Amino acid sequence: MTMEIVGRGFLARNLRPIADRHPRTVVLAAGVSCAHGTSAHDFAREADLLRETADRCRATGSRLVFFSTAATGMYGGVAGLGREDGAVVPCTPYGAHKFGLERRLRESGAEHLILRLGHLVGARAPAHQLVPALLRQLARGVVRVERGAARDLIDVTDTVTVVDRLLERGVHGETVNVVSGHAVPVSDIVDHLEERLGLSARREYYGEGRQYGVSVEKLTRLVPETALLGFSPTYYRQVLDACLDPLRCPAALPAAS
Repeated sequence: MTMEIVGRGFLARNLRPIADRHPRTVVLAAGVSCAHGTSAHDFAREADLLRETADRCRATGSRLVFFSTAATGMYGGVAGLGREDGAVVPCTPYGAHKFGLERRLRESGAEHLILRLGHLVGARAPAHQLVPALLRQLARGVVRVERGAARDLIDVTDTVTVVDRLLERGVHGETVNVVSGHAVPVSDIVDHLEERLGLSARREYYGEGRQYGVSVEKLTRLVPETALLGFSPTYYRQVLDACLDPLRCPAALPAAS
């Protein structure tokens, strides 16, 4: 018996190599993944899927892993570092949706593990995610940057490593931030991509992004091996470099259109 992965997208594909290691586990890697999503229909569909999956896990005694968010939608309104046991006031419809689903899962009676993820980066990531979107804009010569916006990037392979360790240790009934702990200004991310690709794009600034920080205290306690992953203020560079590696991601830079 192997781990059941609900979903066929970016994260689900990356989790498949560890499926044989975790029987009696169901991973819900489906649902709303776009932080800008506001569709009531999509939110309701994910809520229904979570309820149905939690009911099934409760009946079979399986552990359910649910992926929430540690992005600005969850922690952008928090003073100081966002902590799993701290007060949270979601500041986007997406953040409020995920926060609400966390509560429903805790109340469901199913054995569970809630993981609040940072911004995943890796090969074949969805087009709407930050790095693919920036790469397309760089190819076209104009990049739109939200003033003051920052993002905590984490390599999807490092995310899978963390998930693997948490499941291996039988962690359940917990909410854990799975992030690097270093939110980087989007302008710095664009700088590094330009340098690596030898490009220079005009920047169009808009809006006013939120500054935020996320605590990794609980993560490092539960998974001390994160010390080997290179989490630091410059970690984002190795994440971007890996994404641009032609051996790992041969189509990293899309053609302009």
